Parts: sequence; C-alpha cells; structure tokens
Amino acid sequence: MTGTSEIHSGVKLVAVVCTAQIFVQIGAGFWPALLPQMMKLWQLSNSEAGWITAIFFGAYMVSVPVLVTLTDRIDAKRVYLFGVACTVAGHLLFGLFADGFWSAFATRALAGMGWAGTYMTGLKLLADQVDARMMSRAVTGHAASIGISGAVSFLLGDVLAEHFGWRSAFIISAGTAFVAWLMVAFVVPWRPAPPPRAKGHAALFDFRPVVRNTSAFAYSVVYCVHTLEMSALRGWGVAFLAFVAGTTGFSDETLSPALVVTVLALLGTLTSIAGNEASIRFGRRRLVATAMILSILFGAVVGFLGSTSYWLAVVLLIAYGMVVWLDSSSVTAGAAGNAEPSRRGATLAVHSTLGYAGGFVGPLVVGFTLDLAGGMSPMAWGLAFLVVAVLMALALGAFLLMRPRELEGDRRL
Repeated sequence: MTGTSEIHSGVKLVAVVCTAQIFVQIGAGFWPALLPQMMKLWQLSNSEAGWITAIFFGAYMVSVPVLVTLTDRIDAKRVYLFGVACTVAGHLLFGLFADGFWSAFATRALAGMGWAGTYMTGLKLLADQVDARMMSRAVTGHAASIGISGAVSFLLGDVLAEHFGWRSAFIISAGTAFVAWLMVAFVVPWRPAPPPRAKGHAALFDFRPVVRNTSAFAYSVVYCVHTLEMSALRGWGVAFLAFVAGTTGFSDETLSPALVVTVLALLGTLTSIAGNEASIRFGRRRLVATAMILSILFGAVVGFLGSTSYWLAVVLLIAYGMVVWLDSSSVTAGAAGNAEPSRRGATLAVHSTLGYAGGFVGPLVVGFTLDLAGGMSPMAWGLAFLVVAVLMALALGAFLLMRPRELEGDRRL
C-alpha cells in the first residue's frame, strides 16, 4: 500500500511540475514571434535584435550555475519559486515599460534569470523522485511539457498582439507565470534540505568533478551546440520566413511564419519524445550522432534553398526543426542519468550553463552574419545557417571522441 501511495504521490508531483512549466513557458516565444514588427517599430538592426534575443540565454547562462547548484544544499522548491517570480517580473515590466533596445534588453535579461531558476530546477524536483530506470522518461515528460508550451507561445503571442496589442500579450504571459507560482507554492510539498557533504568532499561550487565525469559531460557538450542551433532556429525562424515571403511575393496567410514555427516546435517536441524512446531501444550514442549528422546536412542547405520558395522554406524549416529536436531529451537524460546522485544539481547546472551559452551565441551568430553579409539576402541567410552547421560539425567530433556511456535501462548497452 505504501508503494502505491508513493507512486500516486510521484505522479501528482510530475503532473503539477509539468503543468506549472507550461504556464511559465507560455510567453517564451512572444519576442521571436513578434520580432519582424518590433524591429520595424523600434528601428533595430539585425545585430541589436540578435542581442535582445540572446540576452535571455546570456542571463540564464550566468545565473544557472548558482541557482541550480544551490538545489544540492537547499530545497529546490525555494529556488523554483524565486525563478518564477523573476519570470513574472520580466514579462510584466516588458509589457508595461519596454520602448526600445535597452529597456527590452534589461527586461529580457530578467526573464532569462527567471528561467534559470525554473527550467532545470523543475527537472531537479523530478529527478530526485524517480529511480534510474524511470529517469529518462521523466526527463522526456518534463521536456515535452515545456516544448509544447514553447511551441504554442509563438502562435499565441502573434494572436494576442494582433487582437490586444503586443504590450497586453506580455502582461498576459506574466499572469500565466504567476499561476505557476501559486501552483507550486501551494501544492508541491516542502522538502528538508539535503544533508551537508562529509568533510573532505568538494565544495558546493566546485565543478571539477562534474567535468571529470566524461559520460555526463559529453552529453552536455552536445547540448551546448544543440541549444545554439535551437535558439538560432526559433529566434530567427519567423524573420526568415517573413523575408522569403516578402522577396518571393508570397501573400497567402494560411500558413503564416508564426504558425509555421509553432508547428515546427510542436512536431519537434514529439520528435524529441520519439528520439528518447529510440535511444532506449537502439543506443543513445547512435541516436545522438545520427541527429547531429542530419542537423549538419539541413543547416548547410536550408538558407540557400529555402530562400527560393516560401513553401520550400516551410518544408525545409519544419524538417530541420524535427532533426534539431530529435536528440533534445536524449542528451539531457544522458547527462542527468550519468551524474553522481550527490552532484546531480551541479551536473544539471553545468549542463544548463553550457546549453544556454550556446543559446546565447546562436541568435548572435545569425544576426552578425546577416549584417556582415550586407543585410538580409538569400546568400546572407544561407551563410548564417551554414555557420551553425559548421559549429555542429565540431561538436560531433568532440562527442565521438569522448564516447559517453549509455544509461541504465537503455537496451543497447
């Protein structure tokens, strides 16, 4: 009976945390979805737009080593609630006061710090509750809830801005994040702080043992470039499709750029779940390497070929997105599952820091390449995505050299 009760309690925890992550993430795609009109409204250059997109990931990158590592010493719920509060403030202040580059830069940075205290902290809440064999699917469910919400946010941001104005869209996203804060505050139980480490163990913020754990760290290296690629695609996907529509004279609004990126992210989330199941059945290393090779191939051609036709751009971008997401859950589960239990928070902190360092660089790479190539043009877009493909090729080489372990529960051990 006790075992059944514990299972029900675990299911409830997973449901609450995943639902909260949906409400927190619902505003994530508002800025990239509205990027073309905000660039015109505030007369932003490609590089400036890239900075506003990138600072979300930059603030995450700086904050996450501290916030997530703290969950090895204090209740993760405290850190999570702090992160959600920052998210609420970031969206609310953007909606109320943003009027140009610097104000948008500052408020998006605050939202990024909030996500640093929310994303991997939510995963830590789940990782501490499940056994090693269930870890992979728990991570996948967590990633799926975030992926679905992040995908819907592109279309929702576009619709809300059209009917109520862009400021109201961000204010509404602050409200949904506040709902998430209330859910976790009043439903998720408080837990005692983890016991202090024995004397002689590494200090809390000593990340050297995490880096020496090659099996976990290899997946984190892949996650770095994976997130770079994902943030470049999500951050500039709407702008790329809007460019193609404008230059090719495409005027049918049946499949708008925002809707395409929504479909892309939704299918990507489903692909991520399928990819993790494939990792369990056929081998995690094999799945990750295959996804990286396909990403390199798509990145090398999507900008050049997609610029010739809107419908071709749609097909290529959606297929590229599915490939990008294919190993998303697999690499995070690989890092979490190969972590030492007492250093799981620190391992996830390093994993997230590397990932969002890539996320920070991705939008900048595209923005800088576009400006260096003389502004948006078919050649410039082709070069921008090609640079991303080259970076993925370097990550593939590192991953193959490091040869990380599979997870317990993966059938091809």
